[in-house]
Amino acid sequence: MASTSITQEIDALVEQRKDILKEIEHLRLALSSEVDPTEEEADPEIVEREKTLVVLRALERKLEEIDFALRAAEKGTYGICEVCGQPIDPARLKIMPEATMCVQ
Repeated sequence: MASTSITQEIDALVEQRKDILKEIEHLRLALSSEVDPTEEEADPEIVEREKTLVVLRALERKLEEIDFALRAAEKGTYGICEVCGQPIDPARLKIMPEATMCVQ
């Protein structure tokens, strides 16, 4: 993979990471408010809170993937499949810069 392309993908990861961190902070703030313990499980506030938790967990997983890819970049192994050791298709990295495995 050309170093310019790698640099672009790493830059995209850094930007994604910043955006995700902001969103995580926003969601955690939203979850920090107290919930009335007498509310029913089907109460809209409880349902909304559960949805927020699901989104938060998904963003935290995505952040872990991005951090893993950025560590690979620091080690010089970004863009190399962690399973077979072959280069990951640049088109795959363009779509999913946090990818650590090829599609093989």
